[in-house]
Amino acid sequence: MTDANTQALAAAAARRKVLEGLRTSDSFFRQLTHFSAYFVLILLGAIFVSLVMGGSLAFKTFGFNFLITEVWNPVTEQFGALAPIYGTVITSAIAMLVAVPISIGIAVFLTELCPMALRRPIGIAIELLAGIPSIIYGIWGLFFFAPVLQRYVQPELIAFFKPIPVLSGLFAGPPYGIGILTSALILAMMVLPFITAVCRDVFETVPPVLKEAAYGMGWTTREVVRNVVIPYTRVGIIGGVMLGLGRALGETMAVTFVIGNAHRISESILAPGTTISATIANEFTEAVGDIYTSSLIALGLILFFITFVVLALARLMLMRIEKKAGA
Repeated sequence: MTDANTQALAAAAARRKVLEGLRTSDSFFRQLTHFSAYFVLILLGAIFVSLVMGGSLAFKTFGFNFLITEVWNPVTEQFGALAPIYGTVITSAIAMLVAVPISIGIAVFLTELCPMALRRPIGIAIELLAGIPSIIYGIWGLFFFAPVLQRYVQPELIAFFKPIPVLSGLFAGPPYGIGILTSALILAMMVLPFITAVCRDVFETVPPVLKEAAYGMGWTTREVVRNVVIPYTRVGIIGGVMLGLGRALGETMAVTFVIGNAHRISESILAPGTTISATIANEFTEAVGDIYTSSLIALGLILFFITFVVLALARLMLMRIEKKAGA
């Protein structure tokens, strides 16, 4: 009887030791995950504080005029962020208008129409596009894509839209090759594989029974995609679009090569311009004086704020969609 009690006590002690070990490891894992989450917030806050401190001199000197002034003159130390802000917003908007429909179309083709033997090669090719460095896109855009646009595309756009009152100004001017439109098209090529990859993955999550039921009712592939696939995956699609938009807003090297780097706002999207990231990349190493450096850091703060607002709006949109779907 004594031996049985001893063995029972030993077994209980062993179980208690195992449970204590599991409890310790679980507590460590919980603390590690908490620290990881808090570290992201701390890092984000540190970046924001450093940008605010670095750009405070520019905002103190120019005030609100810094956001609505087009002039950028390092000689006279007069700086305004309106032209880079305009270029950033316009190039990103045009890029998304071009990339989103094409990306969704490619994803639909890969998941619904593409032969099985071609799905993997085409999918790998799209993923390889996402891995190409941005400077390669910039070099290709400057030495090949921009001359092609200058010689063949932009003259036709100018001639076609010239009789139309509003669009004539939007596509006016000599065909420079480089400019707002060229950089926007390069951005569209760069964000296309990201949006396509996300859309393809979320399209594959649609339960086959839903599509089979739709086909059984006599729907065409177009109707199934429009009424079943896209509504079921709209949250994922918006997430992929926001991922591409974030890449477009912050892209630097490719845009710097082909946008023209002109600090002015032109009515025509064929004219040269600049973006916030291109301005910082071009001029930060040449910034002499506190006000010049502070103005460039202030541009970084503005880009940070634009990205934050866009992502916050996207998050609110996703929450509304999920709430409506749950209801």
